[in-house]
Amino acid sequence: MKLYPVLPAMVILVATTFHGCKKVPLTPSHPIPAGEVVFRFTSAVQGPVELTVDGTRIPVQPLPKGAISLQVKGLAPGKHRFFLTSQRETFSPDMGELDLSTDKGIYQVTLTQHLDSVLYGKPDPLPAAEGLRGVTAVLAR
Repeated sequence: MKLYPVLPAMVILVATTFHGCKKVPLTPSHPIPAGEVVFRFTSAVQGPVELTVDGTRIPVQPLPKGAISLQVKGLAPGKHRFFLTSQRETFSPDMGELDLSTDKGIYQVTLTQHLDSVLYGKPDPLPAAEGLRGVTAVLAR
């Protein structure tokens, strides 16, 4: 049995698999405080990012060089529905339910892919987000 044609293909496959993978921590480096949610992106997000929590748009403070996480603070304990979208990136999961406890926050790894949804010209400006009292969202490095 000759493996000569298969061996180079396997070496190339293994090399590209390990070279192309970026390590994203599956657990936070420090504990997440109660009332806080951290969405950790798998690649840098340029923004603008739209966040909706319980049907209300939350203003997200942009970061000029790209962000690797979105930190949401000030949420009350209990269940909250979220929707995450952008004109330049796609997210997975982009919507779901968060169940915040009274003693700790949530750390969620979010798969990110760059995708411009506007083919020609500049995207239309978005209306201002109304926000929830005491809830802030910040893109962070």
